[in-house]
Amino acid sequence: MDVITNKFTGKQRLEYSNNSPDKLDKVFYHLYWNAFQPNSSMDVRSREAGKIMINPNSPNKHLDWDNRVRDRILNLKPDEIGYEKIISLKMNGIPQPFKYHETILEVDLTQPILPKTKVVFEMEFENQVPLQIRRSGRDNPTTGVRYSMSQWYPKLCEYDYEGWHPTPYVAREFYGVWGDYDVTINIDKTYKLGGTGVLTNAAEIGWGYDTPGSELKVTAKDKRSWHFVGNNIHDFVWAADPDYIHLVRKMPNGGPVINVLYKYKPNNHPNDSSWEALANASVVILPFMEKHFGAYPYPQYSFIQGGDGGMEYPMATLLSGPGIEGNAIHEWMHSWYQMMLGTNEGMYAWMDEGFTSYAENLVSKFFDGHSSLESYRQMLKEDPDNKQLKDLINMVPEDHCDAYAAYFQLVKSGLEEPLTTHADHFNTNYAYTIASYCKGEIFLEQLGYIVGADVRDKILLEYYHQWRFKHPNAADFFRVAETVSDVKLDWYKEYWCSTTKTINYGIDSLWEEDGVTKIRLKNMGKMPMPIDLQLTFKDGSTEMHYIPLNLMFGEKPNENAGQTRIVHDEWRWTHPTYVVEIKHSLRDVTKVEIDPSKRMADIDRKNNVLELKW
Repeated sequence: MDVITNKFTGKQRLEYSNNSPDKLDKVFYHLYWNAFQPNSSMDVRSREAGKIMINPNSPNKHLDWDNRVRDRILNLKPDEIGYEKIISLKMNGIPQPFKYHETILEVDLTQPILPKTKVVFEMEFENQVPLQIRRSGRDNPTTGVRYSMSQWYPKLCEYDYEGWHPTPYVAREFYGVWGDYDVTINIDKTYKLGGTGVLTNAAEIGWGYDTPGSELKVTAKDKRSWHFVGNNIHDFVWAADPDYIHLVRKMPNGGPVINVLYKYKPNNHPNDSSWEALANASVVILPFMEKHFGAYPYPQYSFIQGGDGGMEYPMATLLSGPGIEGNAIHEWMHSWYQMMLGTNEGMYAWMDEGFTSYAENLVSKFFDGHSSLESYRQMLKEDPDNKQLKDLINMVPEDHCDAYAAYFQLVKSGLEEPLTTHADHFNTNYAYTIASYCKGEIFLEQLGYIVGADVRDKILLEYYHQWRFKHPNAADFFRVAETVSDVKLDWYKEYWCSTTKTINYGIDSLWEEDGVTKIRLKNMGKMPMPIDLQLTFKDGSTEMHYIPLNLMFGEKPNENAGQTRIVHDEWRWTHPTYVVEIKHSLRDVTKVEIDPSKRMADIDRKNNVLELKW
């Protein structure tokens, strides 16, 4: 690394095993940094998004582009752009022809790679580090961090059951090949580094890696070598700055070492105590994360100040600041939903960002002791006449309420697209963000409504055990879910993931006949669901009436052992109405409510509750 010119040269030796049954006549590499050049696909994509106004008639109207990118790539000077140039490429010692497709390198092999064989690629390359714009880069003006080195090397594309995935880089999602990484970085001796993997020459480096609190060791050389090794991962990140401070925490009962690297700027927030709080919090929350989502298997995890917000990588994350709830927890949870369960993020962004957001909400609640809805209630106390906020509180569940609120807003906007849309191909950044993060988060909470929360939790752990260190897709998750729950869920996958059809149930009417109370429910939406119908009686007692959906071919267990539950005949999805018969006098009933938990994403809950005053 040359810290004066911001360029570096690299050598890569890649042992590639073709585990597929196919003969490979070509391979592809990602060259991510070629996106940071004027008129690149990322540049034009961002500027085109800047022409779209989201929610134009709302106080929250905004241009659709990412404010971190905007039109900044267009204005980069020659010494500010990023690039990746391939100097040479050989397979088993024989030079290979290649051609550039901007951020993708196509290699037409002189000899095919046969099934179940291994080859060795040797590459020499030269890169220039771009100014910090999106995820990677140098000289971040906000944090002052010198180098955020993500997506920094020519990275082999993934070949799976669908074939090659040479996805051009437009600042969205990733998909990587499992492997063992051995990385040596030679850089000016004043620089301090953190990243993926374990520092194997910690005794030579010092600076907290050999013993917590130790100083960076003196060397007579102009450059220092940092040697990292990371096994069973699918990417590698590092960051460097002369002024980094390094905090170390160890789990009391064994487990990964926690590293926190940050750059202190005098008189600037965040300060040392905020990063100390993050280091301390990580020790508290990891046991909860492992209990609910599976064991963290790697020897260390590093929170590194860098990047432009928060971005996840194996064994490390780049964070612009030390915020624990939200940013840090979210990125660490990506160690499960992407770093171990390596879905194709482009095709299944909702399984990556959505599952992570779901977990983040639960971990945050554990850490601070508050549900996400409590912040809404506090806002209402401060502004009791805010009708919009009152209506919102009546629409969303106790947890994950931000996701539900955002999803309902997306539905109203008319911009929603199916979750099956490739992450790069959404018409708007707005629709992509809410779909992948929020609708994906709701997917899991609503799955708990369908099969029962405890069963959903078992599904997540079984999914982890069956599919960690593999590349699961949506069908793989649903097979696990159906096996654990003993409920058919193909309809849920079809409606929630493949369409934008919405849920809208209501109480149509109720009456008494021969001492039997009858309640007619109506499906006014396009997506069918099972129904929890709770009745409240004059004496304050409640009773749950459960109506399975016929497409489930089963039912969820009673979620509340302390409450009487009556299971009714299934509701056939073709039928718009259903009559529930209750063996109580109508005058005994004071309240009827569809889904009191509000986990079902019903877009209009005004007709879900009926209160009777006698």
